[in-house]
Amino acid sequence: MDDKTILNRISELVDEEHRLRSTAQANESGTEDERDRLRGLEESLDQCWDLLRRRRAARETHGDPDAQGERPRPEVERYLQ
Repeated sequence: MDDKTILNRISELVDEEHRLRSTAQANESGTEDERDRLRGLEESLDQCWDLLRRRRAARETHGDPDAQGERPRPEVERYLQ
């Protein structure tokens, strides 16, 4: 997956997240399915941003950005902010 594909995926996920949040806000609260989907979107976004950062870091250090793979959600979610 190249950087452009990752950025497109991020954009798609953010658009979906905004739609779900707008719907939840209009209804004053989302359904459990909507909350689960939002949680999944947030985790997917974290994975995409992590992969993009690692690809950029590899490029800056003359490494191979294509050698970077997506890390599992539990690993990415354990990072300290």
